[in-house]
Amino acid sequence: MENEQRIDLDASEKSDESVCVRVRTESENNNDTTVELEPNSTAAVQRNSRGRRGNTNPVTSQKRDGGGRVVSDAWNHFKKVKLGEEVQAICNYCGLVMQGHYSRGTNHLINHAKRCPRRSFKNVQQMHLSFSSKVDGSTSLSNCSSESKWDMATVKPFVARMIVLHELPLAFVEYVGFYDLLKLLQPSIETISRNTIKAEILRLYDVQKKKTMGILEACESRIAITTDMWTASNQKKGYMVIMAHYIDSSWVLRSRIMRFIYVPAPHSAEVMCNELYDCLMDWNIDRKLSSVTADNCAANDSMIALLLGKFSTSSMIMGGKFFHMRCCAHILNLIVRDGLSVIQKGVEKIRDSVHYWTATPARVEKFENAKKQLGIKETKNLVLDCKTRWNSTYLMLSTALLYKNVFDRLKERERNYTSLPSELEWNLSKLMCEYLKSFYKLTELFSGTRYPTSNLFFAKICEIRLSMNAWLQSPIEGIKNMATRMIAKYEKYWDVIHGVLAVGTMLDPRRKMLLINFLFPKIYGERAESEIERVRKLFVDLVHEYEVNHLSNSSGGVNGANSQAAAGGDSNMLDLDLDEMAYEWALFRNENTQNTHSKSELEFYLKECTLPSTSQFDILSWWKNNQGKYPILAKIARDFLAIPVSTVASESAFSTGGRHLSPHRSRLHPSTVEALVCTQNWFWLEQNLKDGIPEEAILSAEHLIDESLMSEQQSNEVHDSEFNL
Repeated sequence: MENEQRIDLDASEKSDESVCVRVRTESENNNDTTVELEPNSTAAVQRNSRGRRGNTNPVTSQKRDGGGRVVSDAWNHFKKVKLGEEVQAICNYCGLVMQGHYSRGTNHLINHAKRCPRRSFKNVQQMHLSFSSKVDGSTSLSNCSSESKWDMATVKPFVARMIVLHELPLAFVEYVGFYDLLKLLQPSIETISRNTIKAEILRLYDVQKKKTMGILEACESRIAITTDMWTASNQKKGYMVIMAHYIDSSWVLRSRIMRFIYVPAPHSAEVMCNELYDCLMDWNIDRKLSSVTADNCAANDSMIALLLGKFSTSSMIMGGKFFHMRCCAHILNLIVRDGLSVIQKGVEKIRDSVHYWTATPARVEKFENAKKQLGIKETKNLVLDCKTRWNSTYLMLSTALLYKNVFDRLKERERNYTSLPSELEWNLSKLMCEYLKSFYKLTELFSGTRYPTSNLFFAKICEIRLSMNAWLQSPIEGIKNMATRMIAKYEKYWDVIHGVLAVGTMLDPRRKMLLINFLFPKIYGERAESEIERVRKLFVDLVHEYEVNHLSNSSGGVNGANSQAAAGGDSNMLDLDLDEMAYEWALFRNENTQNTHSKSELEFYLKECTLPSTSQFDILSWWKNNQGKYPILAKIARDFLAIPVSTVASESAFSTGGRHLSPHRSRLHPSTVEALVCTQNWFWLEQNLKDGIPEEAILSAEHLIDESLMSEQQSNEVHDSEFNL
């Protein structure tokens, strides 16, 4: 275009009725011309639209002006002006002047707007693809719609989910960097305050809670509960965590947090019992409980006793005989602490030595130099234990023993170092570490939450009992005293936990009664026969109870027919008597037939050859594949194999709570803390299912132990924060 005209777009308002624009004509005579915008034109209304970038396609929408006429969307990118007697259109981006009279149409304007070199925003419809899933499972592919808008109602749940999943502070939404990111994605984004995101998190908590309650209520098997108390150091407030453990219809072990409750002081048995009772009733699982696993202390014992008084024992397994499951990790802790008390003096000296040589950087450097001088190649760092965690004491002793010569050498060069253990104390500590190694691996074994533990603990705890018998024959008086103390503590708690463990062992097709027949003579000696018979009778009675329950559930139709016949007004007394007799006969026949079948089912299971012990054996998959063959035993397995033998799963929730209640976030309201902890657990469970993590493919516990046996160093470096004993 020879006489191409461009307009300098630095317009200044002249009045409300018109806008004065200075026009620069790109011809031979560069004279400026002053023109007026039409006062009611589209350009006058949108004269500040230079920076508008929201519309990606000029032809996607049309508007109507005040008179009802359709206005082309081209005028979002052009200003209509009068140059003399002619109406012209000025590009908002490059200032190009084009014909703007209505008789010329707007196609040439639209075409220019699409390819204008000054437009910073490009249409990416053909560059970005959108995938959407249909109900039938197929996937459709389409280009992104340019008319899609930023919906805050859709954005807020995703932001809240991100904060919950990754334990971010609520003020994260007010961070400048986060807001700048949102502004980059959508310039018209609204700000989100911490109060807004908190309300959204509480809403998501209510939604997820209802969903979790529905899952537990629909569960066909019994549900095991673990509970524990925790005091937040930054708030000085007590919290009770309640977790549910069950095996779903796919025979996968599941664990879900139900509540993370703030419990006001005092934390008495009555207060804890009321909180636990209200939770179980609100979630409607009081008639589906199998057991409650709690730490072994007087308050928890009283709490369980009070809880049993509130519930009807008719709905419990064998009248509540298995209802209270004491935490085996806590019992092991008590046993080991009694043993460690014998060599307490030597342990204290080693602890003081570790503390001394890790207190300052200068001492750490001296220790490292002494290692190099002695040619020690070990790379482990000294670690100070927590006095209340025997497993951390074991790790401290095992590491310190590697550097015994270093401590001896440093004693000669550091006069202020006065806590060097004697040779006898070093030897006792070494023996103690060798004995505690089996305890440590056992703790790792039943600290798992994704595989059944009730069938694994029995054999290991019996092995420890036999080891303690061997320690009694030690020529060292300290070791004999240690074994005596540990056996006394072991005997105190063995009878109250071995019922569930024995049932779990018998439900393991690799062991059944054979393992009990093998171990009990070594443990009980002459009393072995009576103890074996007691375990066998316990299992037979358990099977019989499940038979009766199965019968009562399957005879609902007979009972209903009998009730309907008895309610009939036309029936005479003779017919009523016959109906009652027929019902009683059907009940008697079904009961005796079912007993015979179930007895043969139990006998056939026990007489069948045991499976070979392999590290890859999955006991849940085996029962899933054989539930048609052993229907009654499969129901028992589904209920008992879900019972955890420790409260490790509950204590892991306290680690999450501790991260939320950091010194910088100690003022969080207890209801907010519960929403954050519980919703995080539920979100991660959904995320794992979405990512396709196969929980049923997790290796069995024996395989984990076999791997740890392959490398002693790897075993010693396992972090002990997962189980707070």
